[in-house]
Amino acid sequence: MIDATVELTIDGQALSVPAGTTVLAAARQLGIDIPTLCHDPELTNPGSCRLCVVEIEVATAGGMMKMRNLPPSCVTAVSPGMVVRTGTEAVVEARRTVLELLLANHPKDCLRCERTGRCKLQTYAYEYGADFPLPGSALDGERRHDPLDDGNPFIRRDMNKCVLCGKCVRVCAEVQGRHVLDYVKRGFATTVGPAFERPLGESDCVFCGSCVALCPTGALVDKTKAGKGRPWDVRRKVRTTCPYCGTGCNFDLEVVGRPGAGEPGREEVIGVASASDGPVNGRHLCVKGRFGLSFIHHPDRLRRPLVKKEGRFVETSWEEAIALVAERFQAIRADHGGDAFGVLASAKATNEDNYLINRFARAVLGTNNIDHCARLCHASTVAGLAAAFGSGAMTNPIGDIAKSDFLLVIGSNTTESHPVLAQKLLQAIGRGTPCVVIDPRQTELAAAATNHLAIRPGGDLALLNALAHVIIAEGLSNQAFIEERTEGFAELQAAVADCTPEWAAPIAGIAPEVIRETARRYAKAERASIFYTMGITQKRTGSHNVMAIANLALLTGHIGKEGSGVNPLRGQNNVQGACDMGALPNVFPGYQPVTDPAVRAKFAGAWGVASADLAEQPGFTVGEMLEAARSGSLKAMLIVGENPVLSDPDSSHVVEALQQLECLVAVDIFLSETAQLAHVVLPACTFAEKEGTFTNTERRVQRVRQAIEPIGESRPDWRIMADLAAALGRPFDLEDPAAVMAEIARLTPSYGGVSHERIDRDGGLCWPCLSPEHPGTPRLHVDRFTRGKGRFHGVHYLPPAEATDGDYPLVLSTGRRLFHYHTGTMSRRTGLETIYPEEHLEMHPGDAAACGLVDGDWVCLSTRRGAIALPVRLTESILAGTVFTSFHFAEAAVNKLTIGVVDPVAKIPELKVCACRVERVEPPEGYRPPAGKRALV
Repeated sequence: MIDATVELTIDGQALSVPAGTTVLAAARQLGIDIPTLCHDPELTNPGSCRLCVVEIEVATAGGMMKMRNLPPSCVTAVSPGMVVRTGTEAVVEARRTVLELLLANHPKDCLRCERTGRCKLQTYAYEYGADFPLPGSALDGERRHDPLDDGNPFIRRDMNKCVLCGKCVRVCAEVQGRHVLDYVKRGFATTVGPAFERPLGESDCVFCGSCVALCPTGALVDKTKAGKGRPWDVRRKVRTTCPYCGTGCNFDLEVVGRPGAGEPGREEVIGVASASDGPVNGRHLCVKGRFGLSFIHHPDRLRRPLVKKEGRFVETSWEEAIALVAERFQAIRADHGGDAFGVLASAKATNEDNYLINRFARAVLGTNNIDHCARLCHASTVAGLAAAFGSGAMTNPIGDIAKSDFLLVIGSNTTESHPVLAQKLLQAIGRGTPCVVIDPRQTELAAAATNHLAIRPGGDLALLNALAHVIIAEGLSNQAFIEERTEGFAELQAAVADCTPEWAAPIAGIAPEVIRETARRYAKAERASIFYTMGITQKRTGSHNVMAIANLALLTGHIGKEGSGVNPLRGQNNVQGACDMGALPNVFPGYQPVTDPAVRAKFAGAWGVASADLAEQPGFTVGEMLEAARSGSLKAMLIVGENPVLSDPDSSHVVEALQQLECLVAVDIFLSETAQLAHVVLPACTFAEKEGTFTNTERRVQRVRQAIEPIGESRPDWRIMADLAAALGRPFDLEDPAAVMAEIARLTPSYGGVSHERIDRDGGLCWPCLSPEHPGTPRLHVDRFTRGKGRFHGVHYLPPAEATDGDYPLVLSTGRRLFHYHTGTMSRRTGLETIYPEEHLEMHPGDAAACGLVDGDWVCLSTRRGAIALPVRLTESILAGTVFTSFHFAEAAVNKLTIGVVDPVAKIPELKVCACRVERVEPPEGYRPPAGKRALV
C-alpha cells in the first residue's frame, strides 16, 4: 500500500508531500526555483527539455543510492527518504550544456526580439552563463532557416526561435481541445506547425492566443503589441474583466506611455496579459479577449458631445449638450409627464452605470419605461426560472462542468458565443463525460459531443415535453425529491401525458428512440447539467421552453447540488448585472417589484423623492417603447450603449419609430447606427477608462478597473447620468462608483455584502451575498428554492408564429460568430475584421441545388418584412430547409427580416425562426471576395 504522504529532503530542507508529487512540485513548495522550459502545471509533462535535472539519492535496502544520470524533476515522483540536490556543480553544468545546445541553433537577434525581457531562454542563459557558440567551435554548425509565418493579424510565428518545448502543442490539444498544432518532420528538421505546414491563418486556429501566453521564447509573439513597447516600457498592469461575452474572464491591461502618438503624452493600452489566478479563465482567453481590444484607441471614438443642427452633427461642449438635453426633457415632462420617456440601459455598462440609469429613469424622469437588451436574449429566462425556482439566473458555477456526469446543451453555439466556457465543456468531453448537443446546426461543440440531435427550428418545446414524458413513464423521476422539494407535479404529469416520443418526432425531427435514450441518460446520471442560450429563449414560447427545462431538473433532482443545475449562458459581458440593477420595466434593483408600495417607499426614501414620484405600474418593454414612439405617445428616449437599429427585430420599423421622437439622446463610444439618428450624442468611456463591476453569467460580481484616462472628453456613464440628473434638479450626491455600489448594497439584498473594497481584497463574489461577512453563493437552491418549493409547469407546444410556404419555403435563424460581438461596434474596429471581414449565409447543398446556387454566389435573402443581399456558403453542417447568418454586420442587417412576434410572458421576440426565400443576384459592382476570408461553417 502506498503511503498517503512522503517525507524527503531537498537542499537540506525536510518536507512532507502527498504521494505521487513530482520533485519539481515539491521543490516549489519550498520556494526553490528549478528552471523549466517544457513544464507547465496545467499540462502533461513530457520531460523533454531536460533543464530541470537534479541529483537524487534514494533509499534502498543497502542504504542510500544515487540515481543514475541526472533525472528531470518534472517527471520524477518523490519517494520516502529521497534526498534531492538542485544546485550541485554537475547539475549546473548539465543545465548550462542544455542551454548552449539550444543557443547553438537560435537566432542572434535578442536586441530586437519582441520577447526580450520576457524570454525564459534569455533569462536562463544569463543565470547559468550560457552563450552562443564561438565561431568554429564544436557547436557552431548548421542552423535552421524556417520561413516566418506572419500572414495573420495576431500571431507571428518564427520557428527558428522554437526550442521544441511542446507547450503550444499541448495547450492547443489539452486545454483548447482543437489540436491545430503538432510536431512536423523529424530529427534536426523537426518543427511545430499546423497540418500540412500551412500558415496559421489558413489553418483551423481560432487565435485564442494560449500558445503565445505559454511560449517561453520569441517563437510565438503577439503582433498587436509589436513595436508598442518592451516589458520595461509597460508602466503598469491593471487587472480587469473582459468587455465581451458573459463568461467574465479576467486579464491585465498593459499600459504604456506613448508621447507624440495621437494626443501628446497619452497613455495607451497595448494589449493584455493573462494571469493564472483568473477565477473563471485562468490564463486562457478567446480571440476577442486577447486580441480584440484595439477599439479602445480607435480613431472613430467619440471624443466630444455632438448636437444635430440642420441635419448634421456638430461638436459642442458638455455644458451646452447637458443643458440642451435638460431643456428638452423638462419641456416634454411638463407637457406630457414621465411616461412620455423611454430609457434603454446597457448590458455593456457596469453595474454602477446601470444602477444610476435605473435611478435616473424612475426618480428623475418619473417613468418605469426602462429596459435593455435582455429583452432580446434572456427575458424568458428571467421569467421562466423565476416562476420555477424563484430566481432567474444560472444555478451553478462554471467550475461545476468538471463535476458533471452528463451534459445536455440545447440551443447554444457555445464554442463561438462563450469560447472560454466552451473549453470546459470540450475538456469534459475529452475526459469521457457524455454530452448531447441539441441544435439545428452541427456546431463545433455538436461535432465533438457524444450525440448531436439536429432539431428542427421551433421543435424545442415538443422535444422537452417528450423527454419529461419518458422520465415519468419509465419511472426515472426522483420521487423523493419531487415529494420533498416541489409542487405542481400533477399539472406537469397531465400536460405531458400524450407527449410521447412518437408524437414529438415529426415536430422535432428526432427519432423516438433517440429521444428515449437522451431522457434515460439525463435522468440516470448522478449529476447532470443543462446549458442553453438563445436557441431556447428567442421564441414566442421562450418562457415555456425555459419552464420545460426547469421541469426536467425538478423531475430528476438535478438541481441544488454540484455538477448539476439549469445554466443559461448570458451573451453580453454584463447582461446579468443590468438585470440585477433594475434595467427592466417591472422591477427595481434586486428584482424588487415596482408594484409593491413598501419597495417604492424604500427606494423613494433613499433617492430623496416622494413615493408618489415613483410610478406604480410596470413600464414598457423596448418593443412597446418603439411602438409607442411610432404612434406618437412616447416623445423622448435615452439610449445608453444599445444599438436597436441592428439588434431588434423588424428593424426598419425601429428606424421609423426613432425618427418620430421629439428628442433622442444616445450615449455611446462610437457613432452607431442608432446614434446616427439621435439629436444629441454624448461620448462615453470604454471599460478601460472607468471603475465599477460586471456580473458574469454565473452571478460572479467582479471588478472593472480604470487603466487609462478617458479618451478625449468622454465620460463614464455613471457620471453622465449624474450630470443629467443635476441639470434636471435632482442631483445624486454620489462621488464615485464605489459610493454607488455602497448604495446598491444598502438597497439590494442580494448584493448586500458586495463592495469594491471587498472584491479588491477577496476576489469576485457570487450573489446572493447578503452581508459583509457572507461568503457569496456559487450554487443556488441547495437546501431550498428561492421561492420555497420548486414549481412544475404544464406547458404546451405551439408551432412557430410564421410557417413556411411556397413563397417562403426556408426557415431563417440568426446567431453569433466567434470573431465578432453583438452589432459589431467594438469587434469590427479591431484586427478581428481582418479575419472575418464580411458576413455570409449558411445553406445546405441540397437546398442550394434546388435554387440553382453554388458556393460563393450572391443571394437575395428575403422575408415578408424585407430583403438583404450577401454571399452564400454551402455546408452540410446545417439542417436542410434552414439557413443561418449573424446580426453583426450592418451591410447585411438581418434583423430587417426577423419577425416581431413576442412571447406573451417575457415579451421576447421570436428572432430564431421565420420563413424566408433565397434567390441568386449579381454581386455588388466592383465586389471582390476578401483575401483569406474564413467561411466558418
